[in-house]
Amino acid sequence: MMKKGRILVVDDNKGIRAALELLLPPYFAGVELIPSPATLVSMLENFRPDVVLLDMNFNSSTNNGNEGLYWTKEIKQISPRTEVVLFTAYADIALAVEGMRRGAFDFITKPWDNEKLISTLSTARDKAMKANSKAELLPDATVMYWGDSEKMAVIRHSLAKIAPTDASVLITGENGTGKDLLAREVHDNSLRKDRPFVAVDAGAIPETLFESELFGHVKGAFTDAHADHVGFFQQAEGGTLFLDEVGNIPLHLQAKLLRVLQNRCVTRVGDSKAIPIDIRLICATNTNLEKSVAEGRFREDLYYRINTVHFELPPLRERREDIIPLAERFIAAFNEKYHRSVEGISAETGAELKEYPWSGNIRELRNAVEKAVILAEGKQLEPKDFELKEHVSVAASETLEEAEEKVIRDAMERYGGNLTKVAQALSISRPTLYKKLNKYNI
Repeated sequence: MMKKGRILVVDDNKGIRAALELLLPPYFAGVELIPSPATLVSMLENFRPDVVLLDMNFNSSTNNGNEGLYWTKEIKQISPRTEVVLFTAYADIALAVEGMRRGAFDFITKPWDNEKLISTLSTARDKAMKANSKAELLPDATVMYWGDSEKMAVIRHSLAKIAPTDASVLITGENGTGKDLLAREVHDNSLRKDRPFVAVDAGAIPETLFESELFGHVKGAFTDAHADHVGFFQQAEGGTLFLDEVGNIPLHLQAKLLRVLQNRCVTRVGDSKAIPIDIRLICATNTNLEKSVAEGRFREDLYYRINTVHFELPPLRERREDIIPLAERFIAAFNEKYHRSVEGISAETGAELKEYPWSGNIRELRNAVEKAVILAEGKQLEPKDFELKEHVSVAASETLEEAEEKVIRDAMERYGGNLTKVAQALSISRPTLYKKLNKYNI
């Protein structure tokens, strides 16, 4: 039999994880097992599973499945082409239907039948791999769009010069401007392009797991460390490590990161052996790091270590000539995805799109176009298909942090403190939202 695809198992039962650790490897090329959703977001971004086998309950005092339903929705938002198979000891048809409504592929009850389990997971994997293969051909948000603005032309010219070097790169800009895509562009134009590109949402890693996730750990280093774990630095060996949301790393953990960057070695948790690393570092943040340094929230020595080359991505409102071409690009992608036949944008709609402030930038535009393509009744997108709301423009004198705090506070008020809805509206994960709420004392 041919092993293919990757599967991530999320289950708090040690016995179940041990059984699946033996059962799954003959059928999947990559198998990872974690005891809780604490590191689920980073695993989605770095392990990139085709299938997630997700337990529905992680709290022994409850069995209502709410955790499984929540994380199903989160997984599908973060990685839409990853298939989710729910795993529960409680055969509840209503719960299964709700899980399917939120995007789950199927539903498995415990104790399970091995043959049925493998069949279900294999079918889900094949569907995901087919979707991923097709998606690579679509002109969506996975490829950098440079456009025609002068600011983007300057960045592109500079990138061509620095990409072949090993200079550390710091990318700043508002949420949704494409910092992750620019990081990938640097890697793809570097001498390391045939080596790994490992992307990490540094701000979403729980503090207790920070060293383990970045530097790795050895078997027995702590509870649930049942096997050696290779950290992100080693995963990126010979290639590029992209640390997103670097401005949200707590101060006491910044010292540990700085030490690794200075020594170019990592020491896994529970081990004493220093392991040399060869990586290129790219960092990104939407915060003003110079202000954070001045206020004592970010180490000055770390700031200079990661800031050899600095790119500031402009918000979409400062590159309005690119709004319509971007929207047309997304229309083509979503026509393909949803089997629609939208031909373009009406003149009235185009004028509104160009005047709209797009506080969520390219990500917000892409989401708006997706919804419009789905809802459109005619061949052209009209203003009613977008339902654009009134927005107050961000004052030019506001810093990125001030603007971000205002947006978060407004969203918290609008949604009555519902963190799920706030995270969805801001297009960020709940762990990232938690850190930002703590940062701004909201």
